[in-house]
Amino acid sequence: MEKLIVGIGGVTNGGKTTLACKLKKALPNSILLCQDTFFKPVNEVEVGEDGFQQFDVITALDMEAMMNTVYAWMENMTTVHIEQKAPILSENKGPNILLVEGFLLYNYNSRVYDPPDPPGNFDGHVWPMYLRNRKEMEKKVADIIYLDGTNSPDELFAQVYEDILREVQKPPRQLLTN
Repeated sequence: MEKLIVGIGGVTNGGKTTLACKLKKALPNSILLCQDTFFKPVNEVEVGEDGFQQFDVITALDMEAMMNTVYAWMENMTTVHIEQKAPILSENKGPNILLVEGFLLYNYNSRVYDPPDPPGNFDGHVWPMYLRNRKEMEKKVADIIYLDGTNSPDELFAQVYEDILREVQKPPRQLLTN
């Protein structure tokens, strides 16, 4: 396999970035792209009926810039620069793995909260938005592997690492065209 894209999605503050960073360190020739680097400026993020700024919806992100970065990597696996400080690199040695992590990957965190989340934000907004977005994702994406969030970070890392190594060992897939 020459290229592999691994998407790591899940609820805000669920450990996606931590897992992705550990995978990046363990997988030679891998690249990490964090969806959080594609948030629009705060003044462009709408406030919902619930009174919270709507960071947990797809319109809070510049998905076109993110997807253009992914497509550029798929095309040539060379250095790609974008305005939101997310350069990605590849040296074209062996299998190239692009790790993409974010809470809305399938619907189109080293996140610092400034100011901090207001009381009730997670239960009243973040979790319900995650459930809604997950339902949409399940309609669009096949081959989803769910992780048990009650497992330790080391157990989660081991499971995902083994899954990636298994995928890298598979022969390249042929694309069928009409």
